[in-house]
Amino acid sequence: MGIETIQIEPVDQSAPVGPQLIRALRQSIIRNHLEPGTRLSEAEIGAKFGVSRQPVREAFIKLAEEGLLEIRPQRGSFVRKISVGAVLDARFVREAVEADIAKACATMRPAGLVEDLRRQIAAQARLVDQHPAAFVPLDDEFHHTLAKGAGRPNAWAVIVGMKSQMDRVRQMTSAHFPLEHLIAQHTAVVDAIDAGDPAAAEKAMRGHLQMILSDLPAIREAFPDYFDPDAA
Repeated sequence: MGIETIQIEPVDQSAPVGPQLIRALRQSIIRNHLEPGTRLSEAEIGAKFGVSRQPVREAFIKLAEEGLLEIRPQRGSFVRKISVGAVLDARFVREAVEADIAKACATMRPAGLVEDLRRQIAAQARLVDQHPAAFVPLDDEFHHTLAKGAGRPNAWAVIVGMKSQMDRVRQMTSAHFPLEHLIAQHTAVVDAIDAGDPAAAEKAMRGHLQMILSDLPAIREAFPDYFDPDAA
């Protein structure tokens, strides 16, 4: 797939163009609409968005810093293959932070949190037989809600800043593996919070975030060209 698959909205000329470009390109890479190895042209991207090459060049630099693009002098800019090491690092940090978040929620039991989370789980369940890829934003909302419930919204901001490679795998997982398992794990976390059981909430969250460890080998086997063999 190439740049024709990039999902864009008209550029808001009253707002800075750069963040809009970065967001659209980042989403297209994470959702694998732009597959690893795809060459991106500053001129073509600029024409698609109706902007000059300068903000496109700056967006490429930013995405290269995030590990999503590789800029090769005199050759062009290419979508990076997925780094397994970066995926595992992000998963490690998420487990450490979010296990404590789940435990804190079960200890504090903020008013309205369980009800909000159960509404989100119901919305997730409605996607099981419809739009698997749409599950990832709802999954993010669930985890963000937990962080806010624990009084640690900035902890989620830290996670968001480092999980782009993990998100690329999550998109493939949601499309090729049963979502019922993820929803059942979310339910276990919420049940433990509702019961006021911090140890059970921590255990449920750790199990949930460890699931990618068992899914990753199958994903790599199914999509070998998507992964960087030198960054395993």
